[in-house]
Amino acid sequence: MKKALIVDDEPDLVELVSYNLKKEGFQVSTAPDGGVALDKARKKNYDLIILDLMLPGIQGIELCRILRSDPKTERVPIIMLTAKGDEADRVRGLETGADDYMAKPFSPRELIARVKAVLRRSGEQAAAGKTITLGDLVINAETFTVTKRNKPLDLSATEFRLLLYLVQRRGRVFSRDQLLDAVWKDETYVEPRTVDVHIRRLRTQIEDDPSKPLYVMTRRGIGYFVE
Repeated sequence: MKKALIVDDEPDLVELVSYNLKKEGFQVSTAPDGGVALDKARKKNYDLIILDLMLPGIQGIELCRILRSDPKTERVPIIMLTAKGDEADRVRGLETGADDYMAKPFSPRELIARVKAVLRRSGEQAAAGKTITLGDLVINAETFTVTKRNKPLDLSATEFRLLLYLVQRRGRVFSRDQLLDAVWKDETYVEPRTVDVHIRRLRTQIEDDPSKPLYVMTRRGIGYFVE
């Protein structure tokens, strides 16, 4: 049975979401604030977290950032909820690692459809294991090799790490700063634009037409992603 954690301080909404997830066979836990949610997420393995943006204590954005930086919870799908529908909140949620975003009010049917979509993507990533197929590309995380139509590509170590990181988190959009933290880690004197340079180099290797990429995509004003 899949386990879901609902993090929201509105009892009526929590009841509505809980009811619909239970109908889909989920075991549901709830948390009224960010601190309780963080404690639960670290103690139990959840398959899904539904997270409100505005919370008592730790705000949803900060909680999402913490969860994404913890190896135990970094790959748990997160759907972020908010009463605000403007683009800025959506961008903030996606930049901190949310897999999807819904503005209140929403229909239960749409929520369940989004839940199924993010879980499907998550399951595909897990099933891929050490060898991941992406269109004509085959990426081997054990041998650190990439082939395209059975021909090996000459990627640098950084280009490989960048590609692997995005592929293993398909569907999520990452800002330059997030990619710097994840791929370059503690290297000093690395500027955010360095990410753009490596993305361009990577595209020249993996894309048939780097000016019209099919693998590593750009979401303008937010960052990069692999569909």
